[in-house]
Amino acid sequence: MTQGRFISLEGGEGTGKSTQAIALAEALETKGYIVNLTREPGGTPGAEIIRDLLLSGPEEKWHIRTEALLFAAARAEHCANLIRPALARNEWVICDRFIDSSRAYQSVDGQLSDAEIMNLHDVGSRNLMPDRTFILDLPEAVALRRATARDRGDSDRIGGRGRDYHHAVMANFRQFVVDDPERIRLIDASQSVEAITEKLLEGLGDLMS
Repeated sequence: MTQGRFISLEGGEGTGKSTQAIALAEALETKGYIVNLTREPGGTPGAEIIRDLLLSGPEEKWHIRTEALLFAAARAEHCANLIRPALARNEWVICDRFIDSSRAYQSVDGQLSDAEIMNLHDVGSRNLMPDRTFILDLPEAVALRRATARDRGDSDRIGGRGRDYHHAVMANFRQFVVDDPERIRLIDASQSVEAITEKLLEGLGDLMS
């Protein structure tokens, strides 16, 4: 029996994470793997309730530290009731966002450090990390057009933050690639959907045994 693997897809708004998560799951299933496709925040009934609390309403709805605690709580529920059980069954998990999104988004204004965010992850999710993380990277103008078309003027409270904020988020993501090249890979998301999926599969070659 092959070992279960945990893969996360990361990136800014409009970079195609959800599309690629579905495509990658389908590609792995054709190779005989059992794949659990999930997302964050969310993935389980309890975590989906927290997702709605986090993403709906006005920007000022939550203090940044409250927001971080809610993300950590949703992730703890997700890890305990979906991700870890699937891995224990030697299944694969493809997750649209995980801890690196919390690190990239919640540290932008400097009120929370990366160490504090990871401490919450340790307490809530016992520091579970993906086996491989792909960050989808697009020029900002292209990503903005895609996100605007997707949301049709109805962005959630995090996606609707300003361009400077999202610029800083992507800068954080790119730095993660530099800091942790063994786990994290940068993917050019300006290619066709099919070409990106093929790059993702190539990036999993060492884990598919």
